[in-house]
Amino acid sequence: MEALPARARVHLVGVTLLGLCCLLPLTGVPRPGVLSSLPDPRVPWWPVVLLAALYAGCERLARSRLVAGPHPGGTFHPVLLAGAFLLPPTAAALVALPGALLLPVEHGPRLARRLWRTGRLVVAVWAAGLVHLKTGGRDAVAHCDMPGALATAGAAVLAFCLVLTLLDGGVLVPAPGGLPRGRPVAAWWRLFLGSLAPLTVHGLAGLMMALLWRSPYGPVAALLVLLPMGVSWWAFAQYHRERAAHQATIRALVQAVDIKDGYTRGHSERVGRASMLIARELGMDDERVETLRFAGILHDVGKLGVPTRLLTKNGPLTPEERRVIELHPEYGHEMVRGISFLGEARAAVLHHHERLDGTGYPYGLAGGQIPESARVVAVADAFDAMTSTRSYSRARPVPVALEELERCAGTHFDPRMVKALVTAIGRTGWHPAVTADEPRRTAVPGPAGHVTGRPGARR
Repeated sequence: MEALPARARVHLVGVTLLGLCCLLPLTGVPRPGVLSSLPDPRVPWWPVVLLAALYAGCERLARSRLVAGPHPGGTFHPVLLAGAFLLPPTAAALVALPGALLLPVEHGPRLARRLWRTGRLVVAVWAAGLVHLKTGGRDAVAHCDMPGALATAGAAVLAFCLVLTLLDGGVLVPAPGGLPRGRPVAAWWRLFLGSLAPLTVHGLAGLMMALLWRSPYGPVAALLVLLPMGVSWWAFAQYHRERAAHQATIRALVQAVDIKDGYTRGHSERVGRASMLIARELGMDDERVETLRFAGILHDVGKLGVPTRLLTKNGPLTPEERRVIELHPEYGHEMVRGISFLGEARAAVLHHHERLDGTGYPYGLAGGQIPESARVVAVADAFDAMTSTRSYSRARPVPVALEELERCAGTHFDPRMVKALVTAIGRTGWHPAVTADEPRRTAVPGPAGHVTGRPGARR
């Protein structure tokens, strides 16, 4: 938990304590109309145990080595929602506890992630069960009142989605690279809308399980709902495997560039991170933010076609050598043009050295002729070039680099992109995960704009 920001730690502790409160008995003497917990004799243990084992078993199977590829997560929410439709709120919350608490965590800090996963699910299921109970959903499910059951289930799913997104937003806002703090309501709204559609489908599946459970066919028939759920999970897992393959392709290309030019090790990842900051500050949707991250990571892949001696040369480049280096955007575009999932990132690879005044390369595009993705990457690339130590220049402090970007806004760079980066870094700071190596020899000063680290420097 030491790696978490202070606000995130406070939020995590609060959610964990709230989850514990949801699991405590609300009253020792059951009364009609009052929420009851497991001590209530009207709530037998076996449905709770069966649903909890079912949820934990399905999630465990999805994460096992028998199923290759990453697990998308949240696929078996219908089991939790079925518990919210069948059981009192506290008993329904208990259904989520074993699976959320005992399943493995892939990344650290493991304890914090495990507590967070458990607390958010317990609170969300409890809230869904409470809304379902208060709106008369238990009676509607028991009597198979379909219109009423749909309405009450919809209210419960809405509560489930609201709680999950509110809790997620609370931990993402203070996290570096999380939701933009300057516009948290808009960011949370996008998160909520993105979660509502899949959770609505999960709610319908959970309602079907609950209705079959209460039908003459019993729990065995309810378990048949798991078959289409398993098929949908498999299809979603294929999508995530494809994304993992995309990530592996990009990593291989970037590692090849880093091996070729050790002085810029980590440059591509940092440009991808800065591109994400700009895109988020501009309010772009998550899919486009990811595309611009790819664009930033791959912008220099064409340097694989440039002789290494030119990339690491100490002194000024000759005009012929500069022309060779200026071919790298076209080399890069040829390398990635057949990778369809990159989308507009391919245009950024080709045009990230164009300038707003038309003096850039390779085609001398100006103003709005330059694709927006390329204008984003151009600012991110120049910023990291100025704040990293290279074979031909020393790193500049971040404030100095930002001032240089602002000075060149309107001529070299799009002012909107510069303003977005300045605002984002001013709010979150700049914390690159990887820094460039220190030079092994002293750089030889050259002409202005060449080895001084200015925006027109060798990049």
